[in-house]
Amino acid sequence: MSEFDNLVAVVTGGASGIGAAAAALLAERGARVAVLDRNVESVDEAVFSVPCDITDTAQVEAAIAAVVEHFGALDIVVNNAGIGAEGDIAANEDDEWARVLDVNVVGLARVSRAALPHLRASQHASIVNTCSVAGVIGIRNRALYSASKGAVAAVTLAMAADHVGEGIRVNAVTPGTADTPWVGRLLDHAEDRAAALTALQQRQPMGRLVTADEVAHAITYLASPLSSSTTGTLLAVDGGMANLRI
Repeated sequence: MSEFDNLVAVVTGGASGIGAAAAALLAERGARVAVLDRNVESVDEAVFSVPCDITDTAQVEAAIAAVVEHFGALDIVVNNAGIGAEGDIAANEDDEWARVLDVNVVGLARVSRAALPHLRASQHASIVNTCSVAGVIGIRNRALYSASKGAVAAVTLAMAADHVGEGIRVNAVTPGTADTPWVGRLLDHAEDRAAALTALQQRQPMGRLVTADEVAHAITYLASPLSSSTTGTLLAVDGGMANLRI
């Protein structure tokens, strides 16, 4: 038996990277998992999945309704879907600012808003947001991305305060640079891929990239009913990037 037995978890952006690792671990631990992603073709057929663009309110509401209809409940929401951005404050035009914030911040709000009525009915309600170390420290050439993840950090704490009285815990993970498809694409566009990878590894005190599985374990910890006194927490999984100077 596991503390997740019979609990229903939704993972957005669950078709790849950190989301896929989190969905797999939650399922392994006994949760009934639903994956929401724009493209779910890569998701195992045994996993309940719903195509969903989190920038579309109607799609989000329909997807959450489909999950509840299929499983009969909703206990855990992992707001993991997100996109990246590069450059300093002048590097991105208004439409790109709007696009990134719409996915990374407003998308989180859409999913959480649709899930709230069902979470209020759960005895083990939990929301876990995927933030980033970029949201809590200054990193070069990440102005837009940092702004979006700083907003995720802030809204996590605000949500935790708003819903603690309803028994809904809200936390976030703040990963460092992780070995994910987005970072892979970033490296593919570098002039010198090997040098770019080395730079990313060396800026984390542990000297390597964070793995998706490591972030998934942190997400699962925060989502677990065994962590019932943990809310309003930003859990670092960053190889020491935020707090260590070596």
